[in-house]
Amino acid sequence: MPNQAINIAIDGHSSTGKSTLARELAAKLGYRYIDTGAMYRGVTLYALRHNLMDGQSVKPELIEKLNDINLEFHHNPKRGASDLILNGENVESKIRNMLVASHVSAIAAVSEVRRHLVAQQKKMADQKSVVMDGRDIGTVVLPDAELKIFVTAREAIRTDRRYKELLERGDDITRAEVAANIRQRDLLDTNREDSPLMQAEDAQLLDNSELNREEQLNKVLEWTEATLAKVES
Repeated sequence: MPNQAINIAIDGHSSTGKSTLARELAAKLGYRYIDTGAMYRGVTLYALRHNLMDGQSVKPELIEKLNDINLEFHHNPKRGASDLILNGENVESKIRNMLVASHVSAIAAVSEVRRHLVAQQKKMADQKSVVMDGRDIGTVVLPDAELKIFVTAREAIRTDRRYKELLERGDDITRAEVAANIRQRDLLDTNREDSPLMQAEDAQLLDNSELNREEQLNKVLEWTEATLAKVES
């Protein structure tokens, strides 16, 4: 591929496998991978641990604590990916459970939280060569990204994928609970006032309902190669 460095923004619905795609794409390109969803999950875990949520409502005290929440990514050679570090603690496994998943959309809807994390995310992408995934990367965080991708899949497909992932991790969960969580997150993500989930006008649409991981990676690599060639020309 050409040597020109670009930024790649990947957005999409929950449980579409966009984080897996972004991580594999970054590894293939030798780029840095930034999992913004993990950052929101980290804030959610902090809020739950410090009693800063009341059901699906976020207590105002969380806003005052944002500067006390230090988030970093440390490479984990065993996983071949980066783990989220919250105030010095590796919380990668702790942010992936259903408790955090059921509260993260409420946290992500708080404008002050979004501004706090978006500022960090923009700084991470200053030097280019970044693959970043989330809900508002192409529209808000990296609106000037050279390549934008919006990932989707049928709800039943997403439910099956997420349910299988949780079972393999040993979580005690039913398929109905997973489906309800996905529907709730879709509703909250697409209807929040601040930076709702939407496809950027110049984003490539990737419906991976019928694609396996290798097929979707190859398709995105084709888009990347075409984008790099255009940037260099």
